[in-house]
Amino acid sequence: MFGIKTFFKKNRAQMSNLKHEIIFNRLTLGKLLERDNINNTAAILADIQKSEFKIFSQWGDDGIINFLINYLDDIPKTFVEFGVENYTESNTRFLLINNNWSGLIMDGSDDNIAFVKSENLFWQQNLTAIADFITAENIDNLLINNGFIGELGLLHIDIDGNDYWVWKAIKAVDPIIVIVEYNSLFGADNPWTTLYDPSFVRTKSHYSNLLYGTSLLSICDLAAEKGYGFIGCNSNGNNAYFVRKDKLKDLRELTVTDGYVKSQFSEGRDKDGNLVFARGEERLIPLQGLDIYNTRTEKIEKIQL
Repeated sequence: MFGIKTFFKKNRAQMSNLKHEIIFNRLTLGKLLERDNINNTAAILADIQKSEFKIFSQWGDDGIINFLINYLDDIPKTFVEFGVENYTESNTRFLLINNNWSGLIMDGSDDNIAFVKSENLFWQQNLTAIADFITAENIDNLLINNGFIGELGLLHIDIDGNDYWVWKAIKAVDPIIVIVEYNSLFGADNPWTTLYDPSFVRTKSHYSNLLYGTSLLSICDLAAEKGYGFIGCNSNGNNAYFVRKDKLKDLRELTVTDGYVKSQFSEGRDKDGNLVFARGEERLIPLQGLDIYNTRTEKIEKIQL
């Protein structure tokens, strides 16, 4: 029995050391790629996708964010990100660890936030982690009650549903950089978002798992109303980037048509919940005839794609 206990104790120690080594190597790689981006500033200003690299983000967003915080002037080292799941794969983790920013993360799952609080980074960094289901009605109070008021370095909204409505409702913070997930299946020309429902859950809204979020056009319209310039999307076609217009410097503002990227994800499901691996325009078939909200006419209409 003693030998078994000793074995597992040593094994846990080895796994912990390996995890620390992997993180160290990731951060070292990130610093090298950061240097390359700084040396490639002129090309990136013409196309932010040229800055992409992945350290902790799901796609290449770590690189875009890292470039922006190095390029833009006088940015507070604070962030808010919600819809983070367990935060192992997120767009602000690299900021937190590599750049020593402080931030607030929120997710609707108690288990996800408990996992975050069990990690070393929770005591090593200045991170606030809250389990709460985000709505347009509660978002400002959540920000204020957790000490996030006024100018903010970065706001990232990724809740697979009421993204448009929640950003529209935010008044408590004035972020310099805003990242919002968009649903590329809605196309570049449609001013669409899902109807507001404070209890919206993507997996329950429609069996296909594709009726969620906002079109790029709708979120760009809202950004313009709030004083932001649209500077592009990541190359995977799910995150749109905005910079407050008084901070843009030489970043190029894009039209929706020029900046739109269609995703290639095959995440549609059948009525039994199985992935169907639909490609291209096939992915749109389950959405035909469903209700959607037109943010320009402010009326409900049917999806016709």
